[in-house]
Amino acid sequence: MTRILRGLAWLLIILLVALAAVFFWLRMSLPKINGELTLSGLSAPVEIIRDRYGVPHIYAASAEDAYFALGFVHAQDRLWQMEFQRRVGAGRLAELVGEAALPTDKFLRTLSVYYYAEKTVANLNPQARGVLEAYSAGINSFLENRRGPLPPEFQIPPIRGYQPEPWTLADSLVWIKMMAWDLGGNWEDEILRARLSTRLSDAQLADLWPPYPGDAPVTLPDFRALYKQLPLDGLWAESYRSLPPGSGSNEWVVSGEQSITGAPLLANDPHLGLSAPSLWYFAHLNAPGLDVIGATFPGVPLVVLGRNDRIAWGFTNTGPDVQDMFIERINPENPGQYLTPTGYEDFAVRKEIIKVKGQDDVLIDVRESRHGPVISDVSQSAASVAQAQGSDYVLAFSWTTLRDDDMTLQAGLKLNRAKNWDDFVEALRDFNSPQQNMVYADVEGNIGYYAPARVPIRAAGNGYVPVPGWTGEYDWTGFIPFEQLPQSFNPASGQIVNANNKVVSDDYPYFITSEWTEPYRVERISELLAQLPKNSLESFARIQTDQYSGVAQEFLPYLLATEATNEQGRKAQALLLNWDGSMSADRAEPLIFAAWYRELTRAIYADELGPLFEDYWDFRPLALGKVLREQRAWCDDSRTSPVESCEFQSARALQQALAYLNENYGTDMSNWQWGEAHPAVFDHNIFSATPLSRFFDIRLANGGDAFSVNAARFAMDDEAQPFAQNWGPAYRALYDLSDLNRSRFIQNTGQSGNPLSPRYRDFAELWRDGAYIPMTTDRSEIEQGAMGRLFLRPPN
Repeated sequence: MTRILRGLAWLLIILLVALAAVFFWLRMSLPKINGELTLSGLSAPVEIIRDRYGVPHIYAASAEDAYFALGFVHAQDRLWQMEFQRRVGAGRLAELVGEAALPTDKFLRTLSVYYYAEKTVANLNPQARGVLEAYSAGINSFLENRRGPLPPEFQIPPIRGYQPEPWTLADSLVWIKMMAWDLGGNWEDEILRARLSTRLSDAQLADLWPPYPGDAPVTLPDFRALYKQLPLDGLWAESYRSLPPGSGSNEWVVSGEQSITGAPLLANDPHLGLSAPSLWYFAHLNAPGLDVIGATFPGVPLVVLGRNDRIAWGFTNTGPDVQDMFIERINPENPGQYLTPTGYEDFAVRKEIIKVKGQDDVLIDVRESRHGPVISDVSQSAASVAQAQGSDYVLAFSWTTLRDDDMTLQAGLKLNRAKNWDDFVEALRDFNSPQQNMVYADVEGNIGYYAPARVPIRAAGNGYVPVPGWTGEYDWTGFIPFEQLPQSFNPASGQIVNANNKVVSDDYPYFITSEWTEPYRVERISELLAQLPKNSLESFARIQTDQYSGVAQEFLPYLLATEATNEQGRKAQALLLNWDGSMSADRAEPLIFAAWYRELTRAIYADELGPLFEDYWDFRPLALGKVLREQRAWCDDSRTSPVESCEFQSARALQQALAYLNENYGTDMSNWQWGEAHPAVFDHNIFSATPLSRFFDIRLANGGDAFSVNAARFAMDDEAQPFAQNWGPAYRALYDLSDLNRSRFIQNTGQSGNPLSPRYRDFAELWRDGAYIPMTTDRSEIEQGAMGRLFLRPPN
C-alpha cells in the first residue's frame, strides 16, 4: 500500500510539474512591453507607453509610424481575435477548424463581403491606402519578429501548428463591413415576415410588427404565392445572424448652458453582443497633426469612438432599411439568366473554393443579379428545396455595403483629425455604412448631430418584405443626398439625446426605416437629464448605469391585476406591489416579472406562429402591449377550447413562471436574485461550452434589461439560460469639453485577449459596477504607474 501511495504521489508531482511547464510556456505568448525592438518598416523611433490599465499610448514622428505601431500592439494583445474576425469575414473558418464551420463559410462567401472588401482597396485615396499599408506592416512585423508560442487558442487541435498568414489591406476593410452587417439586420425581418405570411393574415402580420408610436401602420404587398416557391426556411436556417431586434446604443450631449463646467458634456455607450475579449481595444495615437484617443477595433487602423484635442464624438445605430430582398425570375429556357425590365440577362458568376481542414475542397458558384448576390444559393438545403419545388425564382440580396466604393475607413481617418464642426461634417461625406447617429461637441462650445450613410431611395415600396425584381417597380433609384440626411447644430434646446429612436419628423421627405427602436430608453434619459438644471460627469455616469425598465412599469399593472391561482402567486404580487421597475441584480422582483413576461409571450403567440414562434420570440413590447389593450383575440389558444382570455393567459403565465423559478432557484422567494439568473456572459468564440470555458469565459451577476438605459438584453428563446445577458454596452465614455483630460471610458473585459494576462478581465467588474478609467493624453498622468515602455526602432 505504501508503495502504491508513493507511486501515486510521484505521478501527481509529475503531472503538476507538467502542468506548470505548460503554463509557463504559454505565458511566453504574452507580449513584450518593455525594452527595445528593431523593426523594418519604420521611418523613425516610436515609443509605446502602456499605462497602469494596459492602454498603449503611441508617440511617433509621423502618422504612418503611429499606425504601424497600432498594428503592432493590436497583434501583440489581440492576435487570435484578429485572426478569427478576418476568417469570419472572408468565409475561411472551415480551413482552420473543419467541417463544422462550412455553413458559415458558404453563407459569407455567397454574401460576398470579402470580395467587395478586396475591390474597395483599389478605390481608396492615397492617404487611406498609406494608413492601411503602414498598419498592415505593423501587424506583419509582429508576426515576423515574435518569439515564443502563439496565444492559447492556436495550441488546440485542430488549430495547433497553424501559422497566421500575412495581414492584407482587405483583412481590415472586411471587418468594417462585418460590423455594418451586425448593425443592419433588416433582411432577417424581411425573411421572417415572408415566412409568417404563408400562415397568417395581413392583419395578424401588422399586429406582430406594430408601427413606432405615432406612425401609421405599414401596408404589406401580397406576394405569398411567390414566397411559397422560395427556400426561405433553408435560408433562415443557414444564415449568419446579425444582432437581435432592437439592438442599439445611447448617446447624449448638452451645451455649456446645461453643464456645471460651462462647456459641453457628451456621453456615449454603444451596445453590442458580449464576447471575451471585448470587441473594443483602447489606444492613444500621438504624431504630428494627430492626437486621438478612444476605442479601436483590433484589425482596423482608426479610433472609432473617442476624442482628439479639439472635439469628441459618439455613435448610436440609426437602424436604417438598407437591405432589400429581390425575387428574381429565372429564364425557363436558360437557368443562367434572369428577367429584368429590359429582358433576360446573364447572372454574373464566380467560383469560390472553400478549403476544409481534413477534407476535400468545396467548390461553390456565387451568382449575382443586378440587385446583388443570389443569397438563396447559400446552402445545399436551400437549393435542394428550390429544386424539389421546381422553383422558377431565386432571392437576391441588395445591401449598400456591397460596393467597391464604400469609403467609411477614409471618413474615420478624417474624423480622427477633425478640429471643428466643418471638418467633422466634411469627414462624414465618406461615411457610407452602417448609418450612425453621430453626436458631436467641441472645445469652442458647439454641439451637433449628423446621421451619415448611403440610404436608398426606392421607386416604390419600403423594403418591408421580399419583392419582385423583374419589374423594376421596387428598384433603388439613388440615395438620400448627404445634405438632406438628419442633422442638427447647436439646437435651441441645448441638448441632443438618442437611443436609436426615431430621428426624423413626420414631414421628412425621405424614407429611412419603419422599424425604429422603441422609445423607452430615450424617454428615460431625457427624464433624468431634466431632473437637474445643470448636469455633470457624475450625473451622466448615474444615467449610464440606470436600471429602471420602462417596459416593466408598463406591463406591471397587467401582472398585478392577474388573479393568482395559488398562495405563492399572491405572495409574488404582494412583493411586486411596491416595486419601482428597477431591474436591480439583488432583487427578486425583476426575476418574477421577466419570467412572467416570457411565459406570457409564449402563451399568446406560440399557437398562431407554430414552428416559427421561436424565430419571432423576443422582447417586442409594442406588439404585446397592443394585444393586451386591443387585439385580445391573440390570447385565445387556437389549439384548444373553450376560448381563453388575456386574463386567463396572464394567470397561467404567472403560475408557469413561478414553477420554473421554484425548480431552478428554490421555493424560498426571498433567496431569488435577478443577478443570479441574469449574469452578463462573455463567451469566448472557441472555448465557450468546453471544459476550458472557465478560463476563457467571463460571467458576472448583473442588473438591467433590454429597455433600461444600462441595457442588458437576454435571449428568451434560450431554454438553458433564458435570462442570461448576451448583449449590452460594450463601451462607455464620458467627455468633458472644458478639460478633455477629465474624460473617462471603460470597455467590458480588458485590453488583452490572452487569458493568461492580468489584463484579460480586469475591466469586467469596473464595467459592471459603473466605474471608468481616465481617458487622458497628459503624459505625466500616463507615466504614473505605467506598466511598460517599449521602443520600436528602425534598422540603422
